[in-house]
Amino acid sequence: MHLRLATAADAEAIRAIYNVEVVGSTATFDLVPRSLEEQEEWIANHDGVHPAVVAVTGAGVVAGFGSLSPYRHRPAYATTVEDSVYVDRAHRGEGAGRTILEELVRLATSHGFHTMVARVAGDNEASIGLHRACGFEPAGVEREIGRKFGHWLDVHVLQRML
Repeated sequence: MHLRLATAADAEAIRAIYNVEVVGSTATFDLVPRSLEEQEEWIANHDGVHPAVVAVTGAGVVAGFGSLSPYRHRPAYATTVEDSVYVDRAHRGEGAGRTILEELVRLATSHGFHTMVARVAGDNEASIGLHRACGFEPAGVEREIGRKFGHWLDVHVLQRML
């Protein structure tokens, strides 16, 4: 598996991975699947210091993706980024998530950011474990901050100083 920056040609593969989570999990708090046009716009907005990356198998299949995003839009937060990592269900357990997250940490560090934040739904133990394994520490829990599938959801905040 190798990593590279996401391109417009990856839009459908990224959209397919993401939309499965939109309709079937609490990994994202989005409620409506993305259109291809929305996914292409998302990729276009993830460049420069806030890139998106894809993990690609030897057969050329996008196994997962991740991105860096501004943490908040107020200027004082400019040195903080938030990460997102999604792995195709068919490729979980193959190391794609860790490979993606480690690359995002590397990119954030090389771009001069001071800290990374992850916000993970409380029932997503795999993502919490992944972030902990990559040096993120618990920073708090936002109780019942989201609602999906008729349930209140906590969000665990994890942070890594760079």
